[in-house]
Amino acid sequence: MEKLFGTDGIRGVANKSPITPEVMLVLGKVIASIFKEKGEKKRMKFLIGKDTRLSGYMIENALTAGLLSAGADVLLLGVLPTAAIAFLTKSLRADAGLVISASHNPAEDNGIKVFQADGQKLSGSLEEQIEYKVFNRETETESIRGKLIGKLERMQDAKGRYIEFAKSSIKSASLTGLKIVLDCANGAAYSTAPQVFSELGAEVVVLNKRPDGLNINLNCGALHPENMMETVKKVKADIGIALDGDADRVIVCDEKGNSIDGDQIIAICAVSMQKKGVLEKSGVAVTIMTNKGFDMAMEENGIHVVKTNVGDRNVIEAMRENGYVLGGEQSGHIIFSNNTTTGDGIISALQLLMIIKEEGKKLSELAKCMTPLPQVTTNIEVREKKEINSLQANEAITCAEKILGKKGRVLVRYSGTQDMCRVMVEGENKDDITKITNDIANAIQTEIGA
Repeated sequence: MEKLFGTDGIRGVANKSPITPEVMLVLGKVIASIFKEKGEKKRMKFLIGKDTRLSGYMIENALTAGLLSAGADVLLLGVLPTAAIAFLTKSLRADAGLVISASHNPAEDNGIKVFQADGQKLSGSLEEQIEYKVFNRETETESIRGKLIGKLERMQDAKGRYIEFAKSSIKSASLTGLKIVLDCANGAAYSTAPQVFSELGAEVVVLNKRPDGLNINLNCGALHPENMMETVKKVKADIGIALDGDADRVIVCDEKGNSIDGDQIIAICAVSMQKKGVLEKSGVAVTIMTNKGFDMAMEENGIHVVKTNVGDRNVIEAMRENGYVLGGEQSGHIIFSNNTTTGDGIISALQLLMIIKEEGKKLSELAKCMTPLPQVTTNIEVREKKEINSLQANEAITCAEKILGKKGRVLVRYSGTQDMCRVMVEGENKDDITKITNDIANAIQTEIGA
């Protein structure tokens, strides 16, 4: 069967299938029909929020029309972080929440994420049902007429509700005395995030807070934190915080401008929570991309590590199965399940800031709990996604694994959201693994590069 969903919802170039008004109209109808089948209510309610992409208006209108024509009521939330929409879906007891965003992708892309009534992402089986009905155009809405057609409203206090929720995640803690450089990536958190941190007492220097529909993630945010790191040193801040386009991930830097990725943030939080006795089952869930240095740090602190495939849904599933309250990805998707149902860059940053305040230490000191092994990652744009094992480039991968032995590793995988092949090599010597990474990347580029 054709695939509509990737590792994190539906994504693609806006105005190119499947991210077209025509497909979005059908998608709205299908989602309404499927949730009606699984629920008992006669009248359904769906929330729709979005990031700052220009194409968001087009998609929002098409999705809304589809839902309304299927007899569902729609509440428009406007521009909000992805996690805010998940929170409001659960808080307002909606049937589902739809997020229009392509997260960290460039502005020309867009996509859809769907959250169920409990704030969790769709299961694989529900995604398959939606795919089947969309591709087969199984939409029957002609019987929805008159008063059965859905109603549309705009929610005026959505932002305020989320801000109060985010602030409550660190209880009575105050951020007074902390100076923060905050990069909003011209994205969904451009208005929300500065308010959260400043209302908690922090001095906030805000970067990239003027979205124009086309500058989301453009040389800024979690994927491009260089300006944030320089600004931290320039203004003598305590920490730099960089969010991505929909604010579901966060990357930070310490007071010296040194980058601290998701692995290190999780390590700091895990060690602190373990000391306080609040790290349930003394375990964390991470992915196969996680640095080997993380494993070593967790072992030193008596913390068990469970690894999953890439994708925060996989991490959340592992957390649920093992009874863990902390998990995440190197990329900065971090889940504190006592606070959120999905990755939330703002709340993740707040948990880290609370540790800095409570322990009275600089972030550079806290980060010493983990020593990352040198790791090099590169992306190759590909024209097709053949099985990795069937590629001639697999010879270069096998050769690299023999060279590294037990002192390193090679991971080659396709992106679930873009036409990219990602090559990650880990080892003791940065120069050696850089050469190995380039050799593998060149072999893949020659064979299936775009």
